Amino acid sequence: MKNHLSRREALNHIGALTSAALLNSSELMAINQQTMLQREIPSSKEKLPVVGLGSWIQFDVGKSANESQGLVQVLKSMNKQGGKLIDSSPMYGRAEEVIGDLTAASGEADKFFYATKVWTTGKQAGIDQMNSSFKKMKRQKMDLMQIHNLQDWQTHIKTLKDWKEQGKIRYIGITHYTASAHDELERIVKSGVVDFVQFNYSIKVRNAEKSLLKAAKESGVAVIINEPFDSGNLFKLVKGKTLPAWVADYDINSWAQFFLKYILANTAVNCVIPGTSDEKHLIDNMRAGYGKLPDQAGLKKMIDFVESL
Repeated sequence: MKNHLSRREALNHIGALTSAALLNSSELMAINQQTMLQREIPSSKEKLPVVGLGSWIQFDVGKSANESQGLVQVLKSMNKQGGKLIDSSPMYGRAEEVIGDLTAASGEADKFFYATKVWTTGKQAGIDQMNSSFKKMKRQKMDLMQIHNLQDWQTHIKTLKDWKEQGKIRYIGITHYTASAHDELERIVKSGVVDFVQFNYSIKVRNAEKSLLKAAKESGVAVIINEPFDSGNLFKLVKGKTLPAWVADYDINSWAQFFLKYILANTAVNCVIPGTSDEKHLIDNMRAGYGKLPDQAGLKKMIDFVESL
């Protein structure tokens, strides 16, 4: 996702509201005195902070300290702001390895919730790839192992069930990033074989509202949302636009928070994972987990506003 570039353009065009997204130390201190909203994972009742971090593109960097320095700050700020879940995949180049190296070096590795994926075909290939992910991310136990984009999911789900029983993984998940896969995701969710489902959802791509979100909630399956900014298209849509005054009723101070709080207003959502390598954007995203969430009237206003652009 290259949405951090689009957001940078958008933030340059929202006037005085820009300063709300770029926090100074006193504002950071004030936020740190609060607690990010957390929601229970249905299968365990463990609480998970509602804003996490995606790693596609942004964490696929080289080995030099210069290339990873910004990511060090991103992870530090994520921890300070109450975020926990980091989502990755073998598909994301060096992201798993970078996450493992940086979290280990932070001295706070166990404060994060590690989620990655299996993205291959065949039982042994899946086992080999997942073991490699454990090594790269420096984990003895993985919090969440997901089957990426439904690839050979019937094969991998058997391995994941065994690994969960053995205590090698804590939760089983399945993912996709397109609305065309929602029907199949819903069938799997209803079958009761997964703890988590991850899919795309945003204020402009609302297909999940038809039945998938409801099915997950009724089936006791935790939900992770990817593509919350629709691959950056939402920031392009609001470029040059000023936030409407009424969003202050929901403690919204930036376009990122507008888009994320729309998603978080749905109680079926456990965590949203916008990706970024920019510390200021990370803090902006984390702030969506604080304060009031839109009610039904607010959600309608948000949709109407976006549809009018």
